[in-house]
Amino acid sequence: MNKIDIVNQLSEQINLNQKIAKVIVDTIIDTIKTAIINGERVEIRGFGSFSLRSYKPYKGRNPKNGEIVEVPEKKLPYFKVGKELKETIWKEG
Repeated sequence: MNKIDIVNQLSEQINLNQKIAKVIVDTIIDTIKTAIINGERVEIRGFGSFSLRSYKPYKGRNPKNGEIVEVPEKKLPYFKVGKELKETIWKEG
């Protein structure tokens, strides 16, 4: 499922114009993105939480030639699945 599928689902489920549904979905995604970039944790009960994780620099290895490479410190988005969603998936699987 991609973003347009979510827009279509929203538009069908609550009988909304597709343009308005797209604005709603874009606004939600942009709000989550902005919060994560600002270092805030975003929690959606029953679904999961988004946060930003920091990783220390380390020495890596170039797979092509085996040369040791310095990998700089980095920050990456992280998603932790919520308890309700996890339990639902376990029951379904």
